[in-house]
Amino acid sequence: MARRLALIVICTLALVPAARAATTVTAPVYDGKGRLIQTPLAPAPNAAHLTSARALSLVEKDPKVAAWLSRYPEKKGLVHEEMYDPKTASWTVKIWLGKAGEIVEGTVDDASAVVTQAWTGPQVAWKMARGYKGAFGGAKINSPWVWGVFCLVFLIGLADLRRPFSVRNLDLVMLLSPTASLWYFNHGDVFTAVPLFYPALIWVVLRGVWIGVTGRGSPSRSVWPAWVLLAVAVFLGGFRIGLNVQASNVIDVGYSGVIGAERIAHEQAPWGNFPIEQTAPQGPNRVVTTLKACGPADAAGEIRERIQTNGRCESANPQGDTYGPVAYESYLPGYLLFGWSAKWDSLPAAHFTSIAFDVLCMLGLWLVGRRFGGAQLGAALTFAWAAYPFTQYASSSNTNDALLPCFLIWGFWLLSSPVSRGALCALSGLTKFASLIVAPLWLTYPDRRISWRFIAGFAAATLAAFSGVLFEPRPLHELRVFWDRTIRWQVGRDAPWSLWDWGQYYARGLPNLRIVQHALQGLLVLGALVVAFVPRQKSPLQLAALTAALLAGFELCLTYWLYTYIPWFFPFAAIAVLAPAAVLARAPAPADELELEPQQFDPSRPAVV
Repeated sequence: MARRLALIVICTLALVPAARAATTVTAPVYDGKGRLIQTPLAPAPNAAHLTSARALSLVEKDPKVAAWLSRYPEKKGLVHEEMYDPKTASWTVKIWLGKAGEIVEGTVDDASAVVTQAWTGPQVAWKMARGYKGAFGGAKINSPWVWGVFCLVFLIGLADLRRPFSVRNLDLVMLLSPTASLWYFNHGDVFTAVPLFYPALIWVVLRGVWIGVTGRGSPSRSVWPAWVLLAVAVFLGGFRIGLNVQASNVIDVGYSGVIGAERIAHEQAPWGNFPIEQTAPQGPNRVVTTLKACGPADAAGEIRERIQTNGRCESANPQGDTYGPVAYESYLPGYLLFGWSAKWDSLPAAHFTSIAFDVLCMLGLWLVGRRFGGAQLGAALTFAWAAYPFTQYASSSNTNDALLPCFLIWGFWLLSSPVSRGALCALSGLTKFASLIVAPLWLTYPDRRISWRFIAGFAAATLAAFSGVLFEPRPLHELRVFWDRTIRWQVGRDAPWSLWDWGQYYARGLPNLRIVQHALQGLLVLGALVVAFVPRQKSPLQLAALTAALLAGFELCLTYWLYTYIPWFFPFAAIAVLAPAAVLARAPAPADELELEPQQFDPSRPAVV
């Protein structure tokens, strides 16, 4: 009996696969009347071949990811997430670790089991850290050939070719040295790029202080006559405009200027009124509302175009209202000429403003040089701005970074007028705030006595710049919004673009240098007060050198630093290192006859500043 039961079980098991095969439907089945009664089982479209564990393992073994994870020997608290997207047939893998937050994000192709993207450290949160080609300025200015030509022309035009090892030539090389840093930045290597720009800043600070204290300019001179430098500068000016129009892009900074101008033109203060994607937390439960979409998603799935509270469909720029009023008012001519489509498109108003202030900087430097050193210095300074690649980098990115130095340049030209000097210093400071650091220095020029006319000009320009708050029903409240959206936010922001905030990654080999930053910030403020009174008498050359030192020192202390900030100090560094006179430390008297006082210069050398 047992043998019979075992035989039956064996036969049954043997027949099950055949029965299944016989009932497996491979084509539609119809009954005798032609009605569909059964369909074949269709496999899920783009079904995953890899498991989540396999996708995680592939990302962790990627050399770049493995090197970054090795900075975290303690893996306690590590959290990971793997998501499969059937539309792209790829896996997205994310890894978090304690206070460091998200430390890795990778993409794995499901079919080939290949890691197609791997982002670590700052690249996770900051797309601009990933080295996307042409993200800043477009592809042309970042081309090694175009950039190299700018550098070569800059050196050949301004170097003392008769004395190749002169300090002047070293100055020029140091001003170009951030090029190495930019190369690594463009290739997504933030931790190599950042330390490489500090030597230039430190050099400008040290040279500026030295020239500012001693009053001694460079004994070297360019071998080219003024007309050659000026002719090349004019040609380069046209080339720069062509690059901006034909081969540049507009980053969020330039976009914010156009939005702010539009708000002001429609009698609305910019701060707190920029287009957003989500409302700020509201009510006791801190509810966040996502505004209605009115446009397509970008490559990352983000929909920027939303119906704003004004009823318009606008492209969001939620952090664009973080600048001073002049940063928006300067875009009013461009906006009135070209308008704004409410989208982040080609933005001709931003291009117009960038080109206009680029040209104004060159014109202002010509006038400064012409006034204090004649045609030779005027041509040299104009050429220096036109040939310097980092000024074109800012122009091709269509940022607002030419505004700050432009107002200071024109204030320097009107140096003998305390009212004009004060007004233009204020306008410069109310763009991106950095140049407020030179206000005490400019206030006490030339003989450390406080100028009340400077204060009057500064105050008048400040009141005029902030007149836009009167558009709001509660002007004092709007000033509080201004403070929160600008100074307060800028001071508290995190960024990997300096040495000071790398501690946020809690990674081995990246020290927390916040205490060093705070010490340098204290020294900067102290230095700004000291140079306002020492030396007791200052020449225009000393003022220019100390201005460059303070602006470079300000950048040295920044958490958020970019290459577009180099033009802030460059014009005054150029004046300091290109002026061929050894200027005595005695200031002119009276102040309104600066260019008519040859006795203040060393008679053994040409009196140029």
